[in-house]
Amino acid sequence: MKQVQKTDRTIVKKMSNKSSGEQHFAQLCRTLKMPEPQREHKFHPTRRWRFDFAWPEKKVAVEIEGGVYIDGRHTRGKGYERDLEKYNAAVADGWKVFRFTPGMLRKDPAGCMAQVKIAIKTEMEE
Repeated sequence: MKQVQKTDRTIVKKMSNKSSGEQHFAQLCRTLKMPEPQREHKFHPTRRWRFDFAWPEKKVAVEIEGGVYIDGRHTRGKGYERDLEKYNAAVADGWKVFRFTPGMLRKDPAGCMAQVKIAIKTEMEE
């Protein structure tokens, strides 16, 4: 019985941590009263690529890169190359793509958000 409870706690913890970086970023956007980003924005006409957060009218996107210390998909060979292909295509199409890990958002939330806010403001003024 104790083993099952411990396993359940581990599963719940892993599930809640899976998107904790995205949840944290969304909360920071609300706290800073930033324009509401679109979630899971599909930006490419033929590929199924999506951004975690995007301001499409400004062509500013944010990707929260999870699993960087646990050999996650974003840091392993093919997954990493696919991400690079996606980001390169986005930049070639005029997007500004910011990439943060959950750790970066925890350690320096003001610095991370300042970069995005500047890009959004700059795009609004152009």
